[in-house]
Amino acid sequence: MSVALAGNAPTTFEIKSAHLPLVALMLKSSDLDRLALELAQRFGDIPDFFDHDPLVIDLHPLNVAEAQALPDFGALQALLRQYRLVPLAVRGGTIEQTRLALAAGLTNTPDASVQRAPPSVMPTDMVVPPEPVAAAAPATPAFAPGALVIDKPLRSGQQVYARGRDLVMMAMVNPGAEVIADGHIHVYAPLRGKAIAGARGNTDARIFALGMAPELISIAGIYRTSEVPLPDTIQGKPAQVRLLPGPDGDKLVIDALGV
Repeated sequence: MSVALAGNAPTTFEIKSAHLPLVALMLKSSDLDRLALELAQRFGDIPDFFDHDPLVIDLHPLNVAEAQALPDFGALQALLRQYRLVPLAVRGGTIEQTRLALAAGLTNTPDASVQRAPPSVMPTDMVVPPEPVAAAAPATPAFAPGALVIDKPLRSGQQVYARGRDLVMMAMVNPGAEVIADGHIHVYAPLRGKAIAGARGNTDARIFALGMAPELISIAGIYRTSEVPLPDTIQGKPAQVRLLPGPDGDKLVIDALGV
């Protein structure tokens, strides 16, 4: 026989579990000068890319490359705050690394996880080797419905950022122009400038173009520049770019599209 017992609840507060969407910095090197340079290259021309996003510093990649490294967490936090990031915690560090992080005011969050895209089938088309950068790899955000649609061509020096949604370009992206989206990028014209999809870590994002001839393409921080030419089957033709996860890291995959 069950018995229901009356209870008293506080009138001024409640304690609930909460899930905080964190940006994760996958730290691969303790060289903060190099990190500062690469952050400037990636985000220097997008000063409002981050909006005081809470961040966890993931030390797993660092411990693979530099197992005994002891980063200056105070200097690292100051660097990240320049980009409107709010470092709160670390994960994956050694005992000594964690001790230094705690002394710098960070919290240890060993249970924090970074979302990854599910494995997919290897296509028969070309796989472009990635060039990794030291950049944020956040959990996939929820995107607002609707896409940002741009009808006019972008000239050199112009930039469009579709925050939290897809970007649709109905005209050419000229060399020196830049299109950025947290979701997919669709270019129904030649793409000759830079295209950065999944800018906040959405590894499912893709780039579509009717004339694929970019200076740079990037999805969730994995990028490729025009220094490595596209094959004739792709260059200037309809194509899509996506990420293929694998045991050695994500790879950019470029598929020709039949139109």
